[in-house]
Order: sequence, then C-alpha cells, then structure tokens
Amino acid sequence: MATRPNQYNTDTELSSVNSILAAIGSAPVTSLDFANPEIALVYNLLQECCADVQAEGWVFNREDRFPIQPDENNFIIIPDNVARIDISDGQIYRDCDVVMRQGQLYDKLNHTYEFKDTVYCDITWLFEYRDLPMVFRRYVTYRAAGRAAAQLMMDKEQVQLITAQESFSRSACMEYECNQGDYTFFGTPPGTAYRSYQPYRTLAR
Repeated sequence: MATRPNQYNTDTELSSVNSILAAIGSAPVTSLDFANPEIALVYNLLQECCADVQAEGWVFNREDRFPIQPDENNFIIIPDNVARIDISDGQIYRDCDVVMRQGQLYDKLNHTYEFKDTVYCDITWLFEYRDLPMVFRRYVTYRAAGRAAAQLMMDKEQVQLITAQESFSRSACMEYECNQGDYTFFGTPPGTAYRSYQPYRTLAR
C-alpha cells in the first residue's frame, strides 16, 4: 500500500520551484538539479525573492532591543543572516548612529568601529525558506513566479494573472502581520500592559 504524502508540509523549496515552473509552462521535476540552467535560474529567483521579502522586516523576523556584546577587540561582527540593524531607540538617543560596514557595526557619529559596552539593536533577520511562515512562503513563490514569467515568457497576460495572485498572498501576509504583531495605536511599548476602557464593565458592576 502506497504511503500517503504529508498534507501539511506542502511549501518546500522543491514544491515551490515546481509551482514556478508550472507558471511558466515547464514540466515539474522530482529533484533540484542545478546542472539544469532553468532549474538553477528558478531556484535563484526563489532565493532572491525570499531575501527581498524578509528585508522588509516582519513580525516573525524583526527583533527589537537585541543585546550584542563586542568581541575582545571591541568590534561587533555582524552575522551573515542580518538584513538590517540599527540602534534601539535611536530616534530618541542621538549619541550614536550605526550602519553595517565591512561586516561590522560602524558608528558614523563617533567615526569608529569600537564599542565598549553592550549595544542594544533592532535587527531584521534572514531565515531559510523552510523557516518562513506558510503565508510568506506562498507570497515568495508567487513573487518569484512573476519574475520568472516576466523574464522567460514575455507573456503580459500570464504576468498579470500571477501578479493578482501575488497581491492576494501579500494581503494574507499583512493579515498575519497585524494579528501576530499585537499592534496598538496607543504606542504601548513591549513588556508593558494596558487595558483600555470597556463599557460592559460598567454594566457588570
């Protein structure tokens, strides 16, 4: 008796590559053979879109006030999977202005690579494709399919159809962002609590 495939892990790199191939009218593959130029191109498009989407900064890959210790030379080496990094509360405390430079954290205000104390940073991380939430894997796939169709097919109608699917999947990402982020227009900072006035509590007295 044949084993039933996993119904839940449907957005793997292979399945996403096959979705992109289907969008451009190519046959699916059973493995990622990078000796095939078309497979290599589609896979690269998938990875590029994965990085582009994550670089925007979402609730699942954005981390605020992340402590970083300088090394023995007082340098802060930035990991390869960092897309963005900035000093926490930099819009309030103007004694430091950092950027990524030559793989390290550089202070433009004080013109130095050296940091003596722990630095708290707001970081946007880059994760592997398999570690993205499902709605983001779908969005990345449609975005890469649109690029592939534009580059390989030159079919405006097909590109428009894929773009419509891409817009719908981005809406799902925005819904995920709003629900998971627990944002409030009151500006309540993380690590605090605030309960707004609820009229029913007056009636419950």
